[in-house]
Amino acid sequence: MTSEDEKILNEEITEEKDKETEDVSQEDPSEAAPETAKEAAPEEAEDEEEAQKEDGKEEKPKEKSGKRDHRFFGKKEPKKDPRDDKIAELTDRLQRLMAEFDNYRKRTEKEKLQQYDMGVSSTVAKLLPMVDSFDRGLATMKESDPDSPVVAGMDQIYKQLKKALDEIGVEEMDAEGKVFDPNFHNAVIMVENEELESGTVAAELQKGYLYKGKVIRPSTVSVVQ
Repeated sequence: MTSEDEKILNEEITEEKDKETEDVSQEDPSEAAPETAKEAAPEEAEDEEEAQKEDGKEEKPKEKSGKRDHRFFGKKEPKKDPRDDKIAELTDRLQRLMAEFDNYRKRTEKEKLQQYDMGVSSTVAKLLPMVDSFDRGLATMKESDPDSPVVAGMDQIYKQLKKALDEIGVEEMDAEGKVFDPNFHNAVIMVENEELESGTVAAELQKGYLYKGKVIRPSTVSVVQ
């Protein structure tokens, strides 16, 4: 091989090397990048996951709930039914009516009892003069003929009359020898009596009667001066 042939061969070799260098330099760097990126990606992903875990530990998002925090808003009161107010109103009215009716009943019973007592007192007061006449007549008959069957019969009738008066609450007042009391005694005469103190009832001229502790007729008496 001559020197000229060697020179040409060297030039061709040099040109081929230059072409290979240019081809390598012109290659897209992004083709090699994926491998590098793939190698770096797992490490970055792990770093990000660790960072998220740490953030999650430090601050956890609050879960939303439909319930209010009772510490700030208080317990929610149930909605009041308007019918409850109406029931309470009617109950109150009923209780008031029952109380008024009870008071009316008691007042009516008391008035009826008072009217009954007034009727009895008035009736007995009208009968007392006849009782007095019966008493005086029986006393006279006993003095004149104590063993007479008529006297015995009259005495039985008089006892029945006194028993009936006792059963309805009428009782005689015993005034003789008692201290004079204008609420129970009607003094018609003043007498002298050394055996009795002044102001004492000396004698009972007409019997007095009570009905349930109230005076129907005061006793007519004579009083010591």
